Amino acid sequence: MAIEKSLYAYSPSHVLPIVFAALVGASLVVHILQNYRYRYWRITFFMFWGGAVFTTGWIVRCISTYHPGQLGLFIAQAVCIYGGPPIYSAAEYNILGRLMHYLPMHAPLNPSRVLYFFLYLGIVVEAVTAAGAARLAAARDDISLYQSGAVLISVGLVLQAVIECLFMGMVAWLHRRCVLSGMLAPNVRTICIMLYGTSTLILLRCVYRAIEAFSTIASPTSCLGLCRAILWHEWYVFAFEAAPMVLYTYWLNIIHPGRFLPRQSTRYLDPDGRTERDGPGWIESRATWWTFFDPFDLRGRAKGQLHHEAFWLQPEKWLVCSDTSYAQRSFAKSRPAWLP
Repeated sequence: MAIEKSLYAYSPSHVLPIVFAALVGASLVVHILQNYRYRYWRITFFMFWGGAVFTTGWIVRCISTYHPGQLGLFIAQAVCIYGGPPIYSAAEYNILGRLMHYLPMHAPLNPSRVLYFFLYLGIVVEAVTAAGAARLAAARDDISLYQSGAVLISVGLVLQAVIECLFMGMVAWLHRRCVLSGMLAPNVRTICIMLYGTSTLILLRCVYRAIEAFSTIASPTSCLGLCRAILWHEWYVFAFEAAPMVLYTYWLNIIHPGRFLPRQSTRYLDPDGRTERDGPGWIESRATWWTFFDPFDLRGRAKGQLHHEAFWLQPEKWLVCSDTSYAQRSFAKSRPAWLP
């Protein structure tokens, strides 16, 4: 009986892929339960989708380790594992959009278009990454196919890193505006810190994958030094791909946005930093298609005449929410018990 030639550069672990599949899968189940509890599916749906794809990737990888020469299994696990993190990132974009609805006076763009703005960029990353992963996995001894796959993955990873930096910059903009205006309620601060942290984990994973891809472009057949260490040792994959994403999912479960931000996009925080009102939501005087084309209203900013209504400047028109505000709940939780 002929010995099956392995597509892996090392002897892959049979146990660790299923361990990480179980960890990500358990986090996915918890997230589903929390989404039902807080009715937050619309905002964090991408956590479910990304979790399903990423868990599938590790399950398929486990199967692939028992059939290391099966090209189909090898490609499937590579595409799912590479494709999960960009989908996870989309959950962050939706959370930031909801945070901007909660703080409309500090939003640099239409809050309803935050997801679309980053999603347009994310679709490019997802397509380039998936295509690169498929080419890399199918290359075998085809050097040109191997190099083209590595190039595509490198480009996708650099783009994703740039997008994450842009995202963190936008969170920092909102955070700074809240600090300067005295509106940094504990729930807002918690969400900002969570978004910084999860984005950093995505960025760490991008750096690892970029180093891996760039180190193999020039000479995949004579891989030495860092390239050899990364490609010939499986623990790098678990330490810099799997572990950061597991931390990412559990962080978002611990700091589930449903606990800190309202589900309704019309509910916003009053400038006093405690009261919440039920407003009209973000109102644009431009055509809908134009808000997709120019979510930042650059034309209006250039003319000094923005096209959205500053409804928060007339608080007397909007009813105060009858239940305890998310900001007040967070103030109560952050207040030491020994204070009067």
